[in-house]
Amino acid sequence: MRVNMESSDHFVVEFETEEELRAEYENNISAGGLGLSTDARLPEFTPVRLTLKLEEHGEITVPAMVVRLMEGALALAIEANPEELYSALVAAPAGKEEPSERKELNAWEKVRALSRVEKLLLAPKADRSERGILIQDNDAQVIYSLLKNPRITLEEVARITRSPLLTSSIAELIVKTTQWSVSPDIRSGLVNNPRTPPLVALRLLPTLPEPEIRRIAKSGGVSQALKQAALKIVINYK
Repeated sequence: MRVNMESSDHFVVEFETEEELRAEYENNISAGGLGLSTDARLPEFTPVRLTLKLEEHGEITVPAMVVRLMEGALALAIEANPEELYSALVAAPAGKEEPSERKELNAWEKVRALSRVEKLLLAPKADRSERGILIQDNDAQVIYSLLKNPRITLEEVARITRSPLLTSSIAELIVKTTQWSVSPDIRSGLVNNPRTPPLVALRLLPTLPEPEIRRIAKSGGVSQALKQAALKIVINYK
């Protein structure tokens, strides 16, 4: 969910996916409220305009009111029927939809044409399609910057763990982020990537499923130290 302040009394909230909108609807909008992450400091009971958008779908502007001022956020009461608001947002876009192949090509051309600095600035706020392109970039710093994106998915992080551009900084950041390091696919990707720092791979090895540890113990595609460590674990299974 992206929040932009268009003017002193107008906020624009963009949802990237219908799943993101549905979660926010169930948690807040259905009860007539919405929390905005913003540095704006508006007094309680200040009336504002709120424009809600769902990417590639609908858009609606409704009146709202600030009901609570929090650290780095505002709580708004939405003055509109929640069900009608949701229906307006998930409505199909007007006009003929651009073929998905053309949209993907346009996004690819746009991102690939960016300079290194522009890619580094885009990565922390890129949407799903842009992340899918940036994740293939040949600059490890761009990959690292993608991990700063709050909307990056576990699947995307797992893909990064298998990247030939993996660096010690990337591996350490992934391991230190609990929501990622608990994922079996992410741990497996790090252990099996020869670019993962040896100490990190050895630390994660015992957390893998037994069949995978047995496979590593027989593999010729991992370091000798990792293979020996896997063999020791397998011996202890007996």
